Amino acid sequence: MPAQLQPELWVPDTAAAVAYYERGFGAVVEHRVGPPDDPDGVAQLSIRGARFWVSAASAPMRRFAPREIDGATGRTLLVVDEPEALVESAVAAGAELTSPVGREHGWLVGRIVDPFGHEWEIGRPLE
Repeated sequence: MPAQLQPELWVPDTAAAVAYYERGFGAVVEHRVGPPDDPDGVAQLSIRGARFWVSAASAPMRRFAPREIDGATGRTLLVVDEPEALVESAVAAGAELTSPVGREHGWLVGRIVDPFGHEWEIGRPLE
């Protein structure tokens, strides 16, 4: 099996995050720990095969959601065939558009901040 990266995003409410990523990104729940409405649960999601996790932020475990620290904890690059459509969907579901999709450095890419403060680049390399 090839190596994979599956980041985990820390959020204030796992159930709300899962609902957002389903609406805004078309994410599918692949695995869940706890009931679907559990704000402190853990879920593995996939967006067109790209897997990631969401789980509840926890100060005692030093896992902070971006809004809790008034900043970001990283940025996720999601590579898709049609970045414009996915950026539009994410914004319609509640993300903030920080950079419209355009050509940059050999990529067609746009940037958003999701409702939980996580930064995303959504794009694809240009041929």
